[in-house]
Amino acid sequence: MRLIRDISGVRHLTAGCVATIGNYDGLHLGHQAIMRQLAAEAKKHNLPKVVISFEPLPSEFFTGNKAQRVYPFRDKAKLLEALGVDYFLCLRFNRAVATMQPEDFIERILFQAMNVKSLMVGDDFCFGKDRRGDFNLLRTMGEVNGMSVHKTDTFNDSVGRVSSTRIRQHLAEGELETAVKLLGKPFCLSGRIRHGDKRGRTIGFPTANLRIQDNIAAANGVYAVTVTGLTEPPLKGVANLGNRPTVGGTETRLEVHLFDFDQSVYGQHIVVELRHFIRSEQRFEDFAALTAQIHKDAIRARELL
Repeated sequence: MRLIRDISGVRHLTAGCVATIGNYDGLHLGHQAIMRQLAAEAKKHNLPKVVISFEPLPSEFFTGNKAQRVYPFRDKAKLLEALGVDYFLCLRFNRAVATMQPEDFIERILFQAMNVKSLMVGDDFCFGKDRRGDFNLLRTMGEVNGMSVHKTDTFNDSVGRVSSTRIRQHLAEGELETAVKLLGKPFCLSGRIRHGDKRGRTIGFPTANLRIQDNIAAANGVYAVTVTGLTEPPLKGVANLGNRPTVGGTETRLEVHLFDFDQSVYGQHIVVELRHFIRSEQRFEDFAALTAQIHKDAIRARELL
């Protein structure tokens, strides 16, 4: 998959493409259904598959990055690649894009720059200034410009519409099992191991530390996890996601203690699957109280795994 961060990077698609537009936060079961439709349309026309999305997400832009999201950008890109997308056009969402008239977006981006021959959008998709752009406008302009537009049906489960909003709510409540069912895959966060404060090493719990985007929806707290990227089979461990209030932390980290493993792994890239939510993050009276709880958490994680 080729990642493109500027519209000028798709001007070589002179023969056209099939595309879809959306936030695609989570790439859940409903999104996966759209990707299958995208693949079928691409095969039909013998054209590349393009996903158009934005960073920051519009909800982040309008709330000053306070809106929660399922995955950091890097994890979303990896998931799109795994789904067989050929091009990921990720445009910067700014004031100019937010206030662009939908007709201009269609003409300049979809027609002139990308030569989109077939477009798939969700049934609730809106875009452009005042969210005035919708399926009907896309279809009307597409009819006179050789672009077919397909509205994808709502993907439902026994509760209702499968959506990123539902998944974010379940993650925030520590309801991993339900979130995973809606995602249709394990919930993982990835990153490169960096140096931390090394406090864990002093109490027999060294950790592999990942910097995590602050507005990820997963609840701050302790998880039983498995880790890939270091050994086969995956390693088991216990992890804390949060900002470590007992020691005055300020940034969100995923700190993973790997069971029965003692190697230097700084700089290596790992994927951490959050398997079970154990408890919420909390502030302890002192480091000794925190240490005692870490021992209990590790025992519980071993039992769960």
